[in-house]
Amino acid sequence: MSKLIQFSKSVKSVVFWSVISAAFIGPGTVTTCAIAGATHGLDLLWALTFATAACIVLQETVARITIASGHSLGELIAMRYAGKMTKYLVAGAIVFGCAAYQAGNILGAVAGLGIIFDIGNQWLTVIVVTIASLALSFGTTKHISQFLGILVALMGVMFMIVAARLDFSFSTLFSAAFVPSFPNNAGLLVIGLVGTTIVPYNLFLGSGIGKGQSIREMRMGIIVAILIGGFISMAILLSGTIVRGEFSYSFMSAALSEKLGSWVGLFFAIGLFSAGFTSAITAPLAANITVLSVADTNDKYYHYYKFVWVGVMLVGFIFGISGVKPIPIIILAQVLNGLLLPLVAIFIVLIVNDKKFIPQAYRNTIFMNLALLLVVGITTFLGINNIEKAIATALKLSISSELSLWIMSSISMAVVLILGLVTLRK
Repeated sequence: MSKLIQFSKSVKSVVFWSVISAAFIGPGTVTTCAIAGATHGLDLLWALTFATAACIVLQETVARITIASGHSLGELIAMRYAGKMTKYLVAGAIVFGCAAYQAGNILGAVAGLGIIFDIGNQWLTVIVVTIASLALSFGTTKHISQFLGILVALMGVMFMIVAARLDFSFSTLFSAAFVPSFPNNAGLLVIGLVGTTIVPYNLFLGSGIGKGQSIREMRMGIIVAILIGGFISMAILLSGTIVRGEFSYSFMSAALSEKLGSWVGLFFAIGLFSAGFTSAITAPLAANITVLSVADTNDKYYHYYKFVWVGVMLVGFIFGISGVKPIPIIILAQVLNGLLLPLVAIFIVLIVNDKKFIPQAYRNTIFMNLALLLVVGITTFLGINNIEKAIATALKLSISSELSLWIMSSISMAVVLILGLVTLRK
């Protein structure tokens, strides 16, 4: 009987933590992974392997922080840096990331509806933003999110069926999943794949909901839930390889219809809308939670912080009615959040090793710290790679690949060494 009870608790924990994988399976994931498959085949599959593993490491750490201290990540940052601008800079970065995601969320939801209904994007934007705003205003997000979340999950199953029917050998898939390759002009997509899987605001969300669970239940739930999300992302990338020519949502819908039947194309459109709409609720909510967690309740502007979500929603609305093409904006949003990730990861390393807030039994082991530092180093390397290329392009500089690799490696190593020394001091 005890084993049955233990199994039941494990299943409930997986379902509980599936909110994290559901939150990163949005239009950004669908778009970025499908374009990676359509453009580079299986060459970038390894980026999703790394991102999934890194997501497990980071989410487990922030959840353990909450279980150990009784405070969320945002609250601990506010306590550790009380009276300093650091906490507001971190919160501002997360809100900025949420706003970038929101632009992609609204555009993705509208793109999904646009495949089904022949209505102008401006009107579809008004409808999506109005319903999402009303849901946030009246606190009716739970049932809407649950229903649309089911549709997103079914879309994930559909992609997994498509991927299973593709003719790739196990050795080819294994090699692509674990051997890194950097095709030409793939830098932005690599950091985008990381940014769409390890969503910075999800780390604050995961920290906030971790209270009340045991370490064992939490770890089981997080590992299984994120692995499922990672496999769905990989299935989307594999499915993207069936698109011929320049990627678009209509081409993706047509390719899926050809592979499995006309109903699949329609279901893809519904799933894309559902992914965008659920994320259009989650991103503003996460921005609100983050700001309120670091804000001082005695601040005279504290009351107004409750309406941060309005600003995030407004960003999505402006992009939705602007008539811009959704795919470049969605990719850019994933890249921006990928660049924010090393900053958030650094604060996580510092806090989880802080004996002032975290009891000894819950602090990181040497192995756990090495895993976190590896995540910081690789994400820093990828971020610097894109920044360096952007600067070189803007200034029309010609930098040799050897010098570029040396610069990126040196900066990444310096960040990891400094952070490692600070951690060892603690």
